[in-house]
Amino acid sequence: MPLPSDEKVVQTSSAIVSTLHDIFGPHPGIRPAHAKGVLLNGTFTPTEAAKALSKAPHFNNASTPIIARFSSSTGIPDLPDTDPNGNPRGFAVRFKLAETPRRVHTDIVSHSVDGFPGSTGQDALEFFTALKDGTIGEYLASHPKAQAFLQAPKPTPASFGKEKYFGVNAFRFVAADGKETFIRYRIVPSAGEEYLDDAALKEKSASFLYDGVPELLKAGPIVFKLNAQIAEDGDVTDDNTVKWPAERKVVELGTIKLGSIADDQAAQQKRIIFDPIPRVDGIEASADPLLEVRAGIYLLSGRERRAA
Repeated sequence: MPLPSDEKVVQTSSAIVSTLHDIFGPHPGIRPAHAKGVLLNGTFTPTEAAKALSKAPHFNNASTPIIARFSSSTGIPDLPDTDPNGNPRGFAVRFKLAETPRRVHTDIVSHSVDGFPGSTGQDALEFFTALKDGTIGEYLASHPKAQAFLQAPKPTPASFGKEKYFGVNAFRFVAADGKETFIRYRIVPSAGEEYLDDAALKEKSASFLYDGVPELLKAGPIVFKLNAQIAEDGDVTDDNTVKWPAERKVVELGTIKLGSIADDQAAQQKRIIFDPIPRVDGIEASADPLLEVRAGIYLLSGRERRAA
């Protein structure tokens, strides 16, 4: 996973990491955003439709081992699960394509709101800077995209396995015959969605979501369907804040099954760096400028975390 080649992008990524530290406080060895999380092991099994859309290995192999991370928003590692600031929840999935002669993988990074507070890295930096400086009200008054993100419903799920997740950015699938298709990821819980109102939340413990993961696993795997919303000609693919019409076709790409909590949580949480850019044959990044900035944030903060 390389740093972005554009130095300005790297500077923006670095400034966002620093600003997040300023907002949430320094927590060495911990992520500056989505600090609280849990890693799980599982498998991904693709559909025939996935094979037709992309030549990527995990869409063509019989199955692929994965490691996934559920997480809560903010850079506060002990944030109570009942705190609404923990929404949107995050869900990152790493497809482990090879272990030898070198490790090869590709990732999906998603969260539980279909949106983001800006179109570019500079938008994100200005948004987080306004949060840090206490000027967010003035910022929102002149930035409708950020306001729309903050006003979007963010209910607390009954469990991580009863939440839906969205890949914010668009990607280009390339099929074996060269056909290209732009998509956005959607991850849907097989158990259905369930959310808690304020009264129900008051009855929950500060760690109910994370305590609930091993309880869910006692009943069997936590299962999701990985879907792709398909773009049509004229749909915007380089701005995450421009949504495609709801009637766009959705294709099921496969099944995610999470069967166990990963060993060595502390060590693995510190080491693993998810990558928003696919970097695998058969899936390409769109021209969305936010992708390179996000990749820079993940790598820079990951290097900090490993060094702590």
